[in-house]
Amino acid sequence: MYHTPIRSIVQGTYKVWESEFTPHSSVQSKFKRTLDIVGSLVGLLILAIVFLPIAIAIKIDNPGPIFFTQERYGLQGSTFQIWKFRSMVSDAEKLKSQVNNEADGLIFKNTNDFRITKVGRFLRSTSLDELPQFWNVLVGEMSLVGTRPPTHDEVIKYTPRHWQRLNVKPGLTGEWQVNGRSQVKDFEQIVDLDLRYQKNWHPLYDLMLIGKTFSVIFGRIGAC
Repeated sequence: MYHTPIRSIVQGTYKVWESEFTPHSSVQSKFKRTLDIVGSLVGLLILAIVFLPIAIAIKIDNPGPIFFTQERYGLQGSTFQIWKFRSMVSDAEKLKSQVNNEADGLIFKNTNDFRITKVGRFLRSTSLDELPQFWNVLVGEMSLVGTRPPTHDEVIKYTPRHWQRLNVKPGLTGEWQVNGRSQVKDFEQIVDLDLRYQKNWHPLYDLMLIGKTFSVIFGRIGAC
C-alpha cells in the first residue's frame, strides 16, 4: 500500500496502481540498515574533523549560513529536510529564474551556474558538500545507496513510472552517481538507472556501488 504523501499528490491526476508503489525489499534489509548506521557514523566522524575549515572557508567566500537545508521527497513520498554545506550564494533560489536549465526533464542543471561560489564549486567537485547528509542517513531518512531525492517542484509533475524510483530510500550515492554523475542530464535516463538499481539490488550490490563511488570521487569523474 502506498503512503499518504503519494496519494495526496497524484490522486485526481493519475490512475494509480498500488502495486507500483510497493516498498522495495531493500527497505526491510537489516544488512543495509546496519551498513547505513556504520557508514554514517564514519561519515559523521569525518565531518567533525573537516567541519571547522570548511565552515570558515564558506563564511569567508560568501556571507550567509554554513548549511543549506531543503525539503526533499524520500521513501514513498515522505518528506524530510536534507542537509548540505552551502555551495551557492544565500539568495540562490530567488536567482534560479536567471539560470538556463541545461537538463532534459524533471531535473535542473547548469554547468556554469553563476550562483555557485568558488568554495562551493570545490565542495561539489569533491562531494564534500554532501557530508552533512550522513546525519540524514543515521536517522533513517536516507541510505548510503539509493536514489537522488527530488524536490516538490519535481514530484508534482511525476508520472507513476517516476514515482517508482521512490520505492527505495534516497541515497548519498547510487547508479546515477557512478554512471555519469553530473554529466547525465536526461531525467528519464536517471529514472532508468534508479529502476535498474531496484532490479539488480542485493546486499553486496550496495557495497559494490560504494566502492565505485570512491573511484568516481577521487577521480573527479563527472563532477560539476
